[in-house]
Amino acid sequence: MDPVKLSEKQAQGRDWEQTALRYLRRHGLVLVVANFTCKGGEIDLIMRDGEALVFVEVRQRADRRHGGAAASITPQKIRRLIRAAQVYLQRLPHVPPCRFDVVAIDGDQLEWLRDAIQV
Repeated sequence: MDPVKLSEKQAQGRDWEQTALRYLRRHGLVLVVANFTCKGGEIDLIMRDGEALVFVEVRQRADRRHGGAAASITPQKIRRLIRAAQVYLQRLPHVPPCRFDVVAIDGDQLEWLRDAIQV
């Protein structure tokens, strides 16, 4: 069976997600799932930070014009993230403390925004 071929944009997105993953691991987070997808949406990274489960959205922009990477997260995207997190949490025997973080990459600047999306 042939592996699924990614478009150039998808491949770049995966590269940025790997950059974010390496950064978060250096800061003590542990990967649980990468690229969790369900009918309702997708979560780039699901990680553990101590007892907390962290849903991570990775955004990248060439620069900060037009608000930058973090500003590109729309209310619709937030709804899809929350929906996907709910689907994931339904699979667990108990719900741990959770938060939504953003890793915003503008050019070569990476910023980790903890608890960036309020539910």
